[in-house]
Amino acid sequence: MIVLDSSFLIAYHNTRDVHHAAAARAMVRLAGGEWGQALLLEYVFLEVVTVLRARTDLKAATKVGASLLQAREVEFVPCSDLFLEAFSEFRQQETGELSFVDAAIVAIARRNRPGFVATFDEDFRSREGLKVIPS
Repeated sequence: MIVLDSSFLIAYHNTRDVHHAAAARAMVRLAGGEWGQALLLEYVFLEVVTVLRARTDLKAATKVGASLLQAREVEFVPCSDLFLEAFSEFRQQETGELSFVDAAIVAIARRNRPGFVATFDEDFRSREGLKVIPS
């Protein structure tokens, strides 16, 4: 399994993003099942549609949101049951560089070894037990 981060999804859906080409190459591999089922946390979905609405428009954001929710390769993960585990991860970090959403990603990625995370956020690279895609 691979957990999707908003930086990866935004780069993929925004052709002007500096990481778009790398995200597109990784998305082909993801769609081919190289890392197993993709997990989309509810928190990440909220970030993606909010950022895309701000950077593009509501129509583009809702189109991306709908495609993510309908994608066969993506499993939507409601976050209510993950909340306390995410807060624990958030609270235990030493330097405070992870947002709450990122802490939730770390928590769920660690449940699913080897802990693949699709992201361009460098803060994940220093986390033990995670493998960042694309590398």
